[in-house]
Amino acid sequence: MEETLISERVRDEEASALGEENDAWSMWGVSRKNTKKKGGKKRNTSCHDAPRYNAPAEVRPSTVVEDNAITLGSKMEKSIASDRVQNITEPRNREIPFSNWNSGISQDTKILDTKNTKSESAGFSGLYSSKSTHRLEQIADLRARGIGDYIDLPQLVVCGDQSAGKSSVLEGLTGLPFPRQDGVCTKFATEIILQHSIGEQKITATILPSPSRSDKSKTTLRSYRRQLKCFDELPAAIAKAGSLMGIRGFNDVKEGPEFTKDVFRIEVSGPVRLHLTVVDLPGLISVANEEQTEDDVQTVQNLVDSYVANPRTIILAVVQAGNDIANQGIIQKSRRVDTAGQRTVGVITKPDLINQGTEKRITLLAKNLDTTKLKLGYFLVKNPTPTELAIGITAEQRQGREVRYFQSSPWKEQALDMDRVGILSLQSYLQSLLDQHIERELPKVREEVKLLMKKTEAAIEALGEERPTTGHLRIFLSRLAMRFHGLTTSALNGTYHEVDSVFFSNHDKDKHSTRLRASVHLLNTKFSDNMSHSGQKRKVVERDLNADCDVEDVLEDSQLLVTKSEMKAWVKEVYANSRGKELPGNYNHVLLSELFFVQSSRWHQIAEDHLDAQFEEIVGFVKSALSHIVQDEQVLNELLEITIASLQRSRQNAEEELKNLCQDEKQQPITYNHYYTDNVQKSRQDSTRQMIRKAMDEAKQEDWNGRFHISNTQVDAEKLLTSLQNRINIDMNNQACAEALAGLDAYYKVALKTFVDNMCRQVIERHLLRTLPEIFCPETVAALDDGDLERITAEQPSNVGKRKHLRELHKNLSDSFRDLRR
Repeated sequence: MEETLISERVRDEEASALGEENDAWSMWGVSRKNTKKKGGKKRNTSCHDAPRYNAPAEVRPSTVVEDNAITLGSKMEKSIASDRVQNITEPRNREIPFSNWNSGISQDTKILDTKNTKSESAGFSGLYSSKSTHRLEQIADLRARGIGDYIDLPQLVVCGDQSAGKSSVLEGLTGLPFPRQDGVCTKFATEIILQHSIGEQKITATILPSPSRSDKSKTTLRSYRRQLKCFDELPAAIAKAGSLMGIRGFNDVKEGPEFTKDVFRIEVSGPVRLHLTVVDLPGLISVANEEQTEDDVQTVQNLVDSYVANPRTIILAVVQAGNDIANQGIIQKSRRVDTAGQRTVGVITKPDLINQGTEKRITLLAKNLDTTKLKLGYFLVKNPTPTELAIGITAEQRQGREVRYFQSSPWKEQALDMDRVGILSLQSYLQSLLDQHIERELPKVREEVKLLMKKTEAAIEALGEERPTTGHLRIFLSRLAMRFHGLTTSALNGTYHEVDSVFFSNHDKDKHSTRLRASVHLLNTKFSDNMSHSGQKRKVVERDLNADCDVEDVLEDSQLLVTKSEMKAWVKEVYANSRGKELPGNYNHVLLSELFFVQSSRWHQIAEDHLDAQFEEIVGFVKSALSHIVQDEQVLNELLEITIASLQRSRQNAEEELKNLCQDEKQQPITYNHYYTDNVQKSRQDSTRQMIRKAMDEAKQEDWNGRFHISNTQVDAEKLLTSLQNRINIDMNNQACAEALAGLDAYYKVALKTFVDNMCRQVIERHLLRTLPEIFCPETVAALDDGDLERITAEQPSNVGKRKHLRELHKNLSDSFRDLRR
C-alpha cells in the first residue's frame, strides 16, 4: 500500500513538472509571460557545458536575471518581480551555467504562501553581504595558499548514516553532481572547495594521503592530480583515486580495505559565485556485515570523529525521516563534541518515504519540539527521487518540486515553518550560521597563523644559510666558528651576559652547565677538599676505626685510618728498614722520601678522577655550544666529531702533564717554602713542651709531695733543673722517628698545596681550558681543504627542498596574516 502511494505521488509530481511549466513558478508567486518558442538545430552537448542533475536533452525553461543571480528576496512586490523575470525558450541541449546553478529564484522575487508571505533564500551566492563576502574570500585565500593543511579553517561537514541522503543534500548546497553508482564517494572523505574567480572554470582533483601511510605511499598519492574538463569526468577521476588508495572494488582492486582515511579533494574555481568548503564523509555503519568488517566500521567512526571534533567545523547532521532520530550515530556524536550546540544543524531527509500518518512526528522534530532537540534545530528537505534523477532535472526544477511537495497534503496541514523547509531555506540559514561562525573563529585563526609563522621562521633559521658554492660553505662554517669562539671565550672568562645570554641561562643542575668557568671552579674546589681529607694514605684519627680490618687486606689505593701510636709504629718500621751510615738519633734522608711516597700514593688516582670530571664537563659544554649555534644535524655531527677528537688530544697532553707531576712527587723531597721550616720548628717546640710538662708533673709528685712551689732563689732554681734533668731520658731511635714524622707532616702539607695548584693550573687550565677556543675557530676553517669543507658543511638535498617549502609557507602565512588584519 505504501509503495503504491509513493509511486502515485511521484508520477503526479513528474506529470505536473514536465507538463505545466507555469505551475512550477506560480508556487513562488511569479507570473510568467508566454513567448514564442524558438526553433533551431540541435547543438551537440559539450563537456564544457555546466553540470546538471543528469537531465536529458530537452527544451526546458530558464531565466534571465540581473547579475545572472536567481535568488529570493522579501521586500519586493510580485509585480516588480514578474517584470524582471522573462520567459525564453532555449535549444534542447542548452544547460544552465554553473554560475546560476546555485542561484534559485531572483532576490527580488517574493514567495506567496497560502497563509503568509515568506522571505526565502535561493542559495549562498545571492545572500552575501560585502562583509560576509570579504570574510569568505579571506578563508578561501587561506585555503588557496595551503594554510588549511596546517591550521583548521571554518568548513561545513555533511555526515550521517549510510543511505541517509547526504549526497543529494550536498548537491543541493554546492551544485556538484555526485555519482552514486557502486557506492562511489562514500568510501573516503571528499573535500569540495569552491572558489569564485573571474575567468574560465577549472576543476582539479587531488588526494591528501593519511598521515598513517608510509612515505612511499604518500608520495604516490600526492602525485595524483587531474584537471577535469567537466564534471562528466568526475566518476572516472574518483575511480582512479580509489584504486590508488587501494580500496576494494575500485577498478581492478580485489583486496583491500572498504574505507580509507585518505581525502579526495575537488577544487572548483571560476564564476561559481561563492567561496565555500564542504566535506562529504562516508556514512556511519551501525553493524558490521559481509562486505564491511569491524575494522571498516571503526575506520569510518574514527574518520567522522576527526572531522566533527574540530571546533571550526559546522556539522550538517543528515538523518532519515523514517529512522529513530534519537539513536542516529551522528546526533550522538554531535552532542558529545559540540556540547554548546553552536555548530550542529540537523537535516531531515526522505520525508516522502515515511509511513502514512507519521507526518506529525516528523513535523514536531522539524519544529524542534520533539524529545531529540538541537540548539540550532532541524531542516526538512526532500531530495530528488530515483526516477527524477533518471530522467534528469535542473536545480530550479528540484526546488520547485520540493516547494510543491510541502505545499500539498499531507504536509500543508502540518503548519510547517517554511523558513525551516527546503534546500533554499537550509542554504540561507547555513550562510547566516557560517557568517557568525567565521566571525567567531577568525580571530583564533589569525592567532594560530601568527604562531605558525613564528614556528616557520624558527624552522627556516634552523636550516641555516644557503650554501650552494664552496665559497658559501667556507663563509658559513667561518661564521659558526666565530660564534663558537665567542661563546667559549665568554664561558672561560665568566662573562655570561656579553655574547649570548640565552645560551648561558641554561644551567640546569641535571645537565652540564653552560657556565663553564663556574663549573670548573666548583670541580676544582671539590678536588682540593678531597685531597685534603682523603689524599693521605694513612690518616690519624682519635680511635682505631680499622680495628677489625687487617691492614694487609686493605686495597692498595684505599685510605687507612690509624691512631697516633699506629702511625708512630709505622714510622719506626720504615726507619728501621731505611737505616744507613747515620749515627743513632739521626735518620737517613731516604726515610722522609719513603714516608712521603707512601703517604702521597693516592694523589694520582684522585687527580685522574678530577681530570675525568673536568673533561666530561668540557665535552658537555662543547656539545651544548655547538648544538646551540648549529641547527643542521649533519653539520653538527661532523663538527662534534672534529672538536671531540681535538679535545681527546688535549686530554692526552693533560694526562702526560699529570704523569710528570706525579713522577716529580716520587723524587727526593725539595722545598724552599718557609712554611715547611715553620711547621718543623713548631712541631719540635710542641714536643719539647710536652716533655718538660711530663717531667714537671713527675717532679711535683716525687720531689715536692704534690705541692709545687719554688721561690725566686738560686737554690730553688737549681733544685728544679736537677729534678727535671734526672727525669728527661731521650730514646735516640724514638727521637729520630719523631723528627721524621714531624718532617713528614710539614712537607706533606706544603707538597699537597703545591700539587693541587699545579693540577689546576698546569693540567686543567694549560691543556684543557686554554686551548678550548682553538678547537673550532676561523683558523681551523681556513686550514680545511675543499674536500673536507664540503664533507662537513654540504647541504643535504632534502634541506634545500625543505627550505624552499618553508619559505613559500612563510610567505603565504605572512600574506594571510596581513589579509586577516583587514
